[in-house]
Amino acid sequence: MKILASWLREFVDVAVPPEELGQALSMRGFELASVDRPSSIVDRPSSIVGQPSGSDAVLDFEITANRPDALSVLGLARETATIYSTPLRYLATNGGPLALKALEKKEAIGVAVTLEAPDLCPRYAAAVVDVTVGPSPAWLASRLQAAGVRPVNNVVDVTNYVLLEIGQPMHAFDLARLAGSALRIRRATKGETIRTLDGTDRVLTPDMLVIADAEKTQAVAGVMGGGHSEVSAATKTVVLESACFNPKSVRLTSKRLGLKTEASARFERGADIGAPVNGLERAAALLEEIGAGRVRAGCIDRYPSPADARRLVLRRARLARVLGQAVPDSDVERILSSLGFAPATHQDGWSITVPTFRVDVSREIDLVEEVGRHYGYDRLPATFPALDSLPGRPDARIARDRVVRRVLLAAGLSEALTFTFIDAPMAAHFSDGSAIVPIGNPLSAQFAVLRPSLLPGLLTAVAHNRHRQRQDVRLFEIGSRVTRAGESRGVALAWIGEAGMSHWSGARRNADFFDVKGVVEGIGEALQTTFTFKADHLPPYLQQGRAAVVLANARPAGSVGMLSSAIMAAAGLAANEDIYVAELDLDAIEGARDATPLTVKPLPRYPSIARDISIVVDSTLPAETVRGTIRLSAPGTLVTIREFDRYQGKGVPDGRVSLSLRLTFRSSERTLTDAEVDAAMKAILGALHDAHNAVQR
Repeated sequence: MKILASWLREFVDVAVPPEELGQALSMRGFELASVDRPSSIVDRPSSIVGQPSGSDAVLDFEITANRPDALSVLGLARETATIYSTPLRYLATNGGPLALKALEKKEAIGVAVTLEAPDLCPRYAAAVVDVTVGPSPAWLASRLQAAGVRPVNNVVDVTNYVLLEIGQPMHAFDLARLAGSALRIRRATKGETIRTLDGTDRVLTPDMLVIADAEKTQAVAGVMGGGHSEVSAATKTVVLESACFNPKSVRLTSKRLGLKTEASARFERGADIGAPVNGLERAAALLEEIGAGRVRAGCIDRYPSPADARRLVLRRARLARVLGQAVPDSDVERILSSLGFAPATHQDGWSITVPTFRVDVSREIDLVEEVGRHYGYDRLPATFPALDSLPGRPDARIARDRVVRRVLLAAGLSEALTFTFIDAPMAAHFSDGSAIVPIGNPLSAQFAVLRPSLLPGLLTAVAHNRHRQRQDVRLFEIGSRVTRAGESRGVALAWIGEAGMSHWSGARRNADFFDVKGVVEGIGEALQTTFTFKADHLPPYLQQGRAAVVLANARPAGSVGMLSSAIMAAAGLAANEDIYVAELDLDAIEGARDATPLTVKPLPRYPSIARDISIVVDSTLPAETVRGTIRLSAPGTLVTIREFDRYQGKGVPDGRVSLSLRLTFRSSERTLTDAEVDAAMKAILGALHDAHNAVQR
């Protein structure tokens, strides 16, 4: 919002430098983007501010979306008057630089107005003005240019001037070009078209509101007028429109048409339903002041359901509790009155009537904010609020996620945070299409559905890193997944490139299935859950033969394996590389956790004895089964079993494999003897022979 300091001072007499004024408003929530001093500004001849020519400045403010009332000189002047405890010069019907032209509400003014969609247009006002179209006075054009608005002609410039000055969007129709001298505020018909003022033909839909004459559409309500009835040098009489349109309707229409204007920016945030007639009266006064026209007697005001005044109660105790200290009654009443509210005494504090231009104020806490920001947050003490009750217990999932995060970080992975919204084609690779949850109003096609899996976001992050010459990428994410069956919490990881850091002392090795499987097993160990791995019922996005389903105590809990080449191509990754992924359902794992709690054991006091064996078994025999047989036949002194070699080739029969294992024995009570270990090894080898026809090499 760009405004001239001199324009602001017409409403409030504050003799401070523009920079100081901008800073004061910034401290009340209106961020000052810049202060510009143009080389030449034409002063208004009747300006209240008698400042020297050339001393003016353009203040550019960032206005938050919840404050449409501040998208005007009057709105910022109201804030300025409150800051400096100075009276606000408001529009009046007694002449002067802020004059209004009093208009009597009547029907016979030369145009018929029919309001057919009051739900989309709660108020519509119009007046007829006989005009002489020409260039605007230099001072008016200068103010528009300073605000970033291009001057067109005196009639159009006045409507833009009123929009910037008091925040009321307006539009002027050439009355001679309105069929039947009529205005109909109605919904568009299916397939109806209009050529807007920017020269573009636009197709309308029945949920859009339009301003039409007796035959065709003349404007898209709240967004832009049509080219057919625009004001030109030949125009003799205009109909001035000043209305209040439904914010949601304007916002959707503006978005669908791809058309953003100064008017739509105000209407879609919430226009003042009490301002349409004031807008007409201000425009009429300006047109007569600059000699551009004379309004015909009266104006039409279609207002079928006048809005009731909003009333709120502001309690002293609530105000003091939220701000941390009591604010004097005199300051509360001064601040709220200056901002346009009407405070009245109430048994607990004040009964407040909210002005129609403050569409953002609907609760008591909103009034507390108004008092707080103008009383001065810098005057409030830094205190902690008193607690009425004990805080609730933190969600148990927070501690669980912290454990998982620690395991993955220790394994050398980096945490990623990706979007919860993803595009539908990628989501379809990781879930049944009927289970995917679409978003009703997506920002773009990239954010069309809720993610059913964490992997699409991670793959996008991996591709982003690879496209920027990062060869080795190890990422994980902990977050929520959503399907039509509900929401669940999960963890996913993606690993591409080397298994570890490159070093001159060893050969380079790319990550493989067992690296990722080991990380998954580490998660299971940290969560006190026994994981098993099965190579059937694999998800379609994993490569057969290099993947497994993860079971937590025989319950499905996720999957791990190499991503299929088709999914890699869809994610923007080279199909000739291997990327390994895993995804676990943390909620499912939680329900399958071992009941036995973790215990801390002291370090062993007695030495261990290690024995290596090599056995020849069937090549299809899982190593896990071999380990199970060893444990069943071994005494309790066997503490670890580790495979360190697997060989097939010369000296080993076809269909058989040589498996080498290291068995470690230790007692917690004494040092074991060789005879005890020899007896244990003999029992183990006998059990392997009987169970698996194993032969020792």
